[in-house]
Amino acid sequence: MTSFHAAAPTIPRNDLAAQLCQIGLLDLAECLEDFLARATKARLSHRQLLEEMVRLEQTERAKRSLERRLLRSRLGRFKPLADFDWSWPKKIERDVIERALTLDFIQENRNLILMGTNGLGKTMLAKNLGHKAAVAGYSVLFLTAAELIDDLRAEVSHNTFRRKLYRYSAPQLLVIDEVGYLAYDSQAADLLYKVIDRRYERRSTLLTTNLAFREWNTVFPNATSIATLLDKLTHHADVTLIEGQSYRVHESQREAAARRKKQ
Repeated sequence: MTSFHAAAPTIPRNDLAAQLCQIGLLDLAECLEDFLARATKARLSHRQLLEEMVRLEQTERAKRSLERRLLRSRLGRFKPLADFDWSWPKKIERDVIERALTLDFIQENRNLILMGTNGLGKTMLAKNLGHKAAVAGYSVLFLTAAELIDDLRAEVSHNTFRRKLYRYSAPQLLVIDEVGYLAYDSQAADLLYKVIDRRYERRSTLLTTNLAFREWNTVFPNATSIATLLDKLTHHADVTLIEGQSYRVHESQREAAARRKKQ
């Protein structure tokens, strides 16, 4: 039986840019004329020319790879860590946060839990950690606990549910924000447990919560999986407590006072 294969499109021998595209050197093809002009001006040797070609492709591919990781991370916009007021919280273990910024916890498949009341910068810290991880080459996914649970509990087939679980188990760093802000039923705790269980000792999870662990039963009432969930979440984890008054409330009051002075 004769088999037929689609022939590769014929590219004119003098169309170097198209030939470069065909073998995957897309960035070199895009700036070919400028690249050749600079190489000629610098009088590069054959070896130097090849080294510059490799450097260009590696740099541009790394840039595109980072752009894809940041897009997939769903981190969105956030204030940089330089804007974080370390002096505002009444209590914060800065050494724990700064150690986490080395990303060692990801390499060790450990978890990190940021615990504290609203408005103290937990989400800001979590997003900065996620961004640094993405820049370092790790796959990252950020979402709220509500988004995670609502997605998993939607009416779907068994195969679709498995694909969703894989989506949340695959990233090297999964950031689950705002656990405890909304109340759920016992099924929600079971769904969250399935995610934590799949990641246990395999991948790192960064979680923010406004509730002490003993209070999780108030948002996941009658959930038998809470104890096991917390056991696996905290087994290899750093848990750090941030205490104080809401910085957002403080900032709003300061802005209001500034407006009154202008009147």
